[in-house]
Amino acid sequence: METIFNYDTPVIALEKLNKAGYTIDYNQEFDELFSESDNFTIDYLYRYEGITDPSDESSVYGIRNTISGHKGVFVAGNLSLIEGRKRDIIVNLEIRSKQAQNNL
Repeated sequence: METIFNYDTPVIALEKLNKAGYTIDYNQEFDELFSESDNFTIDYLYRYEGITDPSDESSVYGIRNTISGHKGVFVAGNLSLIEGRKRDIIVNLEIRSKQAQNNL
């Protein structure tokens, strides 16, 4: 997983991911991610941290299904404000992706 901090803007991150084939909007189409979360990994994570206001924090995830190859994005503000199961899945994906990266 490649983590990028303070990238130009979330819009530019989304454009770059779209050009790389991350075309599914997992904020809208969460069913596959919800039902098959063990088959997903985070390839890219763009994190934006508010310089003066923590509520400006946001993250753009480039997520891939390791079985089907489907690729998409998930955009989150403060993860603590996201409903339970979605938050749990994204946090678990982030932890697994970091662990996989550390094992390389």
